[in-house]
Amino acid sequence: MSNTPVIGVLALQGDVREHLIALAAADAVARPVRRPEELAEVDGLVIPGGESTTISKLAILFGVMEPLRARVRAGMPVYGTCAGMIMLADKILDPRSGQETIGGIDMIVRRNAFGRQNESFEAAVDINGIDGDPVEGVFIRAPWVESVGAEAEVLAEHGGHIVAVRQGNALATSFHPELTGDHRVHGLFVDMVRANRTAESL
Repeated sequence: MSNTPVIGVLALQGDVREHLIALAAADAVARPVRRPEELAEVDGLVIPGGESTTISKLAILFGVMEPLRARVRAGMPVYGTCAGMIMLADKILDPRSGQETIGGIDMIVRRNAFGRQNESFEAAVDINGIDGDPVEGVFIRAPWVESVGAEAEVLAEHGGHIVAVRQGNALATSFHPELTGDHRVHGLFVDMVRANRTAESL
């Protein structure tokens, strides 16, 4: 069996192409996922940024929300950036009406916590588990994590706020590493998917 993992990018909204490029650069086979049958064929999934309420509604519309929740509960590795982080939160502090999440990380997330679109910024972020220089984080209408449960591990903070979290096979960042050309965060996720594939094959 080839140990090159097949990783999907939830292609409903957001920086889908950039994530596909970053995953390929991190030695994964990357493909867009919109439907349950496409989800069934991947070893892991990236949930990109965008508008979390829209992603939630489209995931339900495309029939992929429940299969996605089931796969995440069953241990499929998943990585969410920005709005994707909100989608992986067990609880949103200020949800929009009808907004649903996939869940998977015991955390409470605040939407648009770092400000509006015109307050976007870049910052160097030290991430536990990533060697070398800090990762350049691009924060665009970014959320932050208000609090985490006992199972969740805080990987990074910025300005006193939690901006990267991991719980088991679920990873989430407030920022967009796919926009920088630095593929180390995607590399970390690819390693998580590879390790999970190996564990499942034993």
